[in-house]
Order: sequence, then C-alpha cells, then structure tokens
Amino acid sequence: MPPTVISDVPGTPDRPPEVEPPRSSLGFGADGAGDAARRRDLRRMKVVATGFLLFAAAVYLFTRYLEHRDGTDVAAWVGYVRAASEAGMVGALADWFAVTALFKHPLGLPIPHTALIRKKKDDIGDQLGGFIEENFMTVEVIEHRARSLDLPRRLSTWLADPVNAPRVSDEAARLISLAAEMLRDEDIEKLIEHAIKWAGEPEWAQPLGRVLEQLIAEDRLEPVFQLACDRAHEWALGSQDLIDRVVDEDVGPSWKPKFVNVLLGDRIYRELVDFTYKVKVDPHHQLRRSMHTFVEQFADDLQHDPDTIARFEKIKQELIGRDEVSDAASTAWKTGKAVIEQMLTDPNSTLRNSLSDATIQLAIRIRNDRPLQDKMNGWVVRAARHIAANYSQEIISVITETVRGWDADDTSRKIELQVGRDLQFIRINGTVVGALAGLVIYTVSVLIFG
Repeated sequence: MPPTVISDVPGTPDRPPEVEPPRSSLGFGADGAGDAARRRDLRRMKVVATGFLLFAAAVYLFTRYLEHRDGTDVAAWVGYVRAASEAGMVGALADWFAVTALFKHPLGLPIPHTALIRKKKDDIGDQLGGFIEENFMTVEVIEHRARSLDLPRRLSTWLADPVNAPRVSDEAARLISLAAEMLRDEDIEKLIEHAIKWAGEPEWAQPLGRVLEQLIAEDRLEPVFQLACDRAHEWALGSQDLIDRVVDEDVGPSWKPKFVNVLLGDRIYRELVDFTYKVKVDPHHQLRRSMHTFVEQFADDLQHDPDTIARFEKIKQELIGRDEVSDAASTAWKTGKAVIEQMLTDPNSTLRNSLSDATIQLAIRIRNDRPLQDKMNGWVVRAARHIAANYSQEIISVITETVRGWDADDTSRKIELQVGRDLQFIRINGTVVGALAGLVIYTVSVLIFG
C-alpha cells in the first residue's frame, strides 16, 4: 500500500488541510495522436513567444550600444526605440512568469503562489462541480430542458422511419448480446438449481387439485379430452401393420393358418377404428364419461386423500431431485442462448426482423398519438426532476472525485497541452503591448519635460 501523502493545498478557515485520497486508476491515459499534435503546437508557440522576447532584448541592447557609443550626439529616435524595447522585455518577462506560474515553478524556484494548478487541483474540481451544480443541475434547469426536448416525439419519429430500421435492428441485437454476455452460464445454472429447489419446497398436490377442480367446473378440460380422442382415432387408423404383427407373433399358436391371422387382425383393426371413432364423435360416450369421472376423482384425491397427496409429493421430490432435471434446464438455457446468438448475428433472421418490426410499430403508435406523447413527456420530466432533486450531489461527485484522483503533475501537464498554445499569445501580446506602452510613456515624458 502506498504511503499516505499530505496535500500541499493550504487549509482554509472552513476546511483544514486534508489527507490526499488515493490516486484513481481512472486518471489520464497514455498520450494519443491528438496530444502529440498539441505538444508540437505548444512547443512552436513557445519558440515564437520567446523569439519576441529575444528580439526585444536584442533591440534594447542595440539601442544601449548606440547611446554608449554616441553619447549626447545619439539620434533622437534611439530613445524612443530603447523605451519601447525595454518595456516590451518587461511585459514579455512578466507574462512569461504569469503563464508559467499556472503550471509549474518558474525556473524551478518554489516561489509562493506558483504551480497553481498542481496545488489547487482539488479546489478546481470542487469549484467546477459547484459551478455545474449551481448553473446546470438545478431542478428548474433540468425540468425545463427535459420538457423542451420532447423526447418521446423525437425518439418515436426517428424509430418509426423505415430508413433507420437496420440500425434499430443492430442496436437491439447488440443490447441482447450484451445482456447474454453479462449472464454467465454458471450463474444461470445456479439460478436454475435454486429455482427448482424453491419450486419444490411447497406442496403441489392440493393447489393442483383445486386447479383441476376449477377447470372441470368451467368445462375447460373438454378440449383436452377431445384432442386425446382425435389423436387416438388417428393412431387407430394407422395401426393395421402393428396389429397384424402382434397377432402373428403373440396371439395363438405359431402353427395356426395364415388366413386366421389375417381375419383376426382385420377384425381387431375394424373394431378398434370403430370404437375410437365413436369415442371421438360422441361427447357423452361411456369412455369419455369415465375420463371425466377419473379426473374429478383425482382432483378430489389430490386435495383430501392423504395417501394420494403423499404419493404425489414423493413423485415430485424424486423428479426434482434427479440430476437430469437440472441438467435438462441448463442444457435448454445453453441451447436457447446459442440459438438466440446465432439469430442475432444474421441480419435477416426472424428474431431480428420481429424485433425491428415490433419497435417500428410501437414507435408509429407513439408518434401518431399526441396525448400519449404528452403523458410520456410528463414521465420524462418527473424522472428528470427526481434525479436533479435527489442525485445531483452524486452526479457532481463524479467530477470532483475524478479530479481528486488525478495525479497533480499529469493534470497540470494535460491542461497545459489543452490551453498552453493559446496562453503563449498572452506572452506575445504582453511583449507588443508593453512595447507600445513604453513608447507612449516615453513620448509623453519627452513632450512634458523636453
């Protein structure tokens, strides 16, 4: 663990010096191509600004040479040029000191109130956060901005445009893929195991009996019985070969004549087809009434017969406790996930087209329904108001804490790269303005005193 560093930011009456927080790993990254270009521009402008200073110094030295050489016979213009160049040097040096003092100690000397950005980094972050909070994160500003955006109308109009359908499909596919990546297979398998165990804890028999009883009372099981009868009749129609094979192999002695097997098989087939047909077309057939009676009795036993309840619960526990159940659930998840991922990678898949079509249809409905837009816009405004009123401090802390986590030297260097080039114009202007000021002052003094 790195040693704790005490900040060199002086304490204030309402806040004593604090222990500097650990440096964040979210600080400035490596210099990119943009930083390299800015560094070249900064270096170039420094050379230009320093050139102005050297030029002013050279002119000053030249005029001083002329004054020394010619004495009282020196030309009148020399005094004006000397005053301008002398003031230009002073202005250039003063502004060089001011610009340099923002980022570092001039000439490496620890002069008070220099290297301001390094020393005041945390204060800059706090002031920036406070400025944003007071001027941008107020409830009134956020509410007004959220209402003026009219986000539901703009978003629905964009989504409803068929030209944007491919992008809508791509973005939806990315979101689903991202969600699938975030859900690890191991976590899903554990969730499935816990869900199966949780589902197996309560008794199923009595609730299931009540459900069956309600379905019977509302005659909801009749379609199920009818489907079973239809499938039984369809199976009977195609059972001729099976019946003949069973009669040949299992009915009567093996030496019985072939025609006997044929006659017996045909008779069984006709009787079976006729019986299943009668059951299929007659809702009041005895077999169907027996099916109803069986289900009614089973529903009653599930609720009131202890032996039936115990046997059902035992079967449930044995079923849930089998590894095949959890393995099947995990396999189903993996298979479903693989299928979905495969469909998402295909731009023309049914899944992606369905997602795109559903999104467009929903957007069209919202776009054409102004009252619905107004209602949704109200939701947006309420959400924005709630965030501004309750979470502005947390949002601003992202700025302040991030700035606190930056390295002071890196912060100073980065800021200099961003604005240092423009600051060199201050040095240039200081040289020029200083020279003009010196010229004016000297001219006025000559006019006054001769």
